[in-house]
Parts: sequence; C-alpha cells; structure tokens
Amino acid sequence: MKCEWKIVKLGDIADFNKFLYSEKEGWNFVNYLDTGNITKNKIEAIQYIDLLTESLPSRAKRKVKNSNIIYSSVRPNQLHYGYIKTQPNNFLVSTGFVVIDVDEKIADSQFIYYFLIQNNITNYLHSIAEQRVSAYPSIKSSDLADVEINLPNLATQKKIAKILSALDDKIECNNQINKNLEEQAKALFKKFFIDIDLMPDGWSKGCLLDIADYLNGLAMQKFRPSDQEIGLPVLKIKELRQGMCDDSSEKCSLSIKDEFIVRDGDVIFSWSGSLLVDFWCGGACGLNQHLFKVTSKTYDSWFYYFWTLYYLERFNAIASAKATTMGHIKREDLMNAEVFLPSQNDYKKIDILLKPIVNLIIKKRIENRKLAKLRDTLLPKLMSGELDVDKIEI
Repeated sequence: MKCEWKIVKLGDIADFNKFLYSEKEGWNFVNYLDTGNITKNKIEAIQYIDLLTESLPSRAKRKVKNSNIIYSSVRPNQLHYGYIKTQPNNFLVSTGFVVIDVDEKIADSQFIYYFLIQNNITNYLHSIAEQRVSAYPSIKSSDLADVEINLPNLATQKKIAKILSALDDKIECNNQINKNLEEQAKALFKKFFIDIDLMPDGWSKGCLLDIADYLNGLAMQKFRPSDQEIGLPVLKIKELRQGMCDDSSEKCSLSIKDEFIVRDGDVIFSWSGSLLVDFWCGGACGLNQHLFKVTSKTYDSWFYYFWTLYYLERFNAIASAKATTMGHIKREDLMNAEVFLPSQNDYKKIDILLKPIVNLIIKKRIENRKLAKLRDTLLPKLMSGELDVDKIEI
C-alpha cells in the first residue's frame, strides 16, 4: 500500500479563494459565516442577510461551493470549520477563512480536510502564524499551499475519508438526537414544575439545598500527582465548557478522596467565573475548586439538574453584579432559590418520563466521546498509511 503514496504540495492539487462574490451575482440575500461564529469545527450561527435592506459586511467576500473546505486562517490551532457537504444557498464566508477548492480528479476533498485537521498540521501552521506580528496569529493561503501531503491513490483516499466521516456522521447523528431529547426533557420539566398556577396537593416548597448537596472542589495545585503516579485529569471550567479533558488539562493525585472524583453522569455546576451546569460525560477526573459536584441521596439527577438550570440566568445576574474580576454566587443564593417538592407518588410518575430521557442523553454523550477518541486514534495512522484501509470495517 505504501508504494502507492506520493508526496505533493496542497497547492498542486487545489485552488484557494477561487470564487469571489460580486454584486453582479444579483443575489437578494446571503448566508454569511464569520470566524466569530464557530467553535472548533462547530457552527454556532450563520447570519442571514437581506441584501435588499441590509449592507453586506466588508469581510464577506468568499463564495463557498459543495466539496469546498473552509479553513480558518486566524488562530489555526483553535479554529477550523470543515468540509462542506451541503451548503446553504448563497453561502459566503469572511476573509478570516481560506476556501480550498480541491481538484477532484486528483484528490478527495474530504480526505484533504481530515489531513489538515491533524494535530501535527495545525500545530505546524500555528507556529507559522505565531511568527507574524499581528493582532491575532494568522496564516496565508500560500502557507496552506506549501503544506506537503503524502497522497495515496484516489480510491484509497475515498476509503479513508469514508471511514473517518462515518464516525463523524454517527457523532453528529447522536448530537441531533440529544438536541431533540434535551428539548423534550426541558419541556416536560417546565410543564410539571414551572407552568403551574397552584401547587398540587401533597407538594411542598423548599430550596436547592433541600434537594441536593453542592460539593465544592479542591484547590488541586495542592494535590499534584507524585513522581510515580500517572495522575487524574483535573476538571476546571475550561474542561466543563468543552465537555472533555485534553492533553493541556492539569493532573491531580489519584489519592484524593473519592467524593472529589467526577465520573460520567455527574452533575457539575460552575459557580464562579463562567456559570454553567451540565452532565459530565468526559470520563473520570478530579473536581477543582469553583465547581460544585451536585448529588442527592433522595432525588435523581434530572431533578436537581433542571432546577439548577432553571436558576442559572438569575445566578449569572447575581455573579455579574459583583465588583470582582470573577463573579460568583454564594450558598445563600442556593438557599434563596425556591423549588417545588412533589409528593412521592407524583415524583415517581414524573421520574418514569424524565429519567430515561436523561439517561439516554448521557449514554449518547459517552458514546460520542469514545467515537471521537477512536477517530482521533485512527486519523494519523490512516493518513500515514500505517493502517491498511482494506482491513478496517465501520
């Protein structure tokens, strides 16, 4: 298999920013994407612009077509978007992206996309960007054109891309399922606990501290692993926001008390800095200070998760009002957050509806973590020819 591969430059098999927008297009509207509207490989929002009533941003110049690759030229180790399978109509991106149009007679654009998102490639491009004096580290299309690729024949490229995209497609499918499940769960919680005029018979009132324990994490710098320990990743706000620990996550000793170890399915509430609450599905890790691990011996996790989520907007307002560098809330704020406590019989009826939904959400998130790990393990091995694609089935 290796003998079929040859080294080429990306500029030899692709054009860059080939299609530029002109008013002569006669478009009445544009779907526009800027680098500020993506996190790593995920679009947060595409802006719809009515050209009959609105002006087009000066940066909106580059047209995107199916099978193009959109790659961020700004902070290339943090942002990239991806391979465009299906584009919105009249799709433009900002000059913060390089639009790569691959010659499909020579190379498969999806294969090229996966090649470009390898850590060694993004780190290489980032090192180039860091050498330039500018407000943000950035690369040029010529930097991408000079990247060398070990290219197999077209059939092998397509097989490799198919394996990797199958994993990404499954991850995206799970994300869409979870999005629907989360909306259902929120709607049910709202119906049973928020949109009620009178408290049902047998119900009572309490506060967040009545339904769960909010355990604050440790100052993990005091609990570093010994020289003989591999250590446990530390869960901080960054990790909670991205839903996983990574190579840059700090480590703590495995000898910390078990109550400070976070496991899949635990509810974690960041009460300082960036306030957010979520089910952790990123594997075992150590709970850092400024994070609560929320547990209960009486109620299931969906109950205290949705009540905490319900008050998150209020808690953010309280934290923002504090004249400190890091806004936060106090335990008295948890005490002042009123909740409805259902009767035992009613709780069981609601639990039958909500618990399976939440459990399925957690299950699919864990599955996605494992799929992503498998993809990231296979990626460099497939791209180097170390693995024979003919021996892999998805």
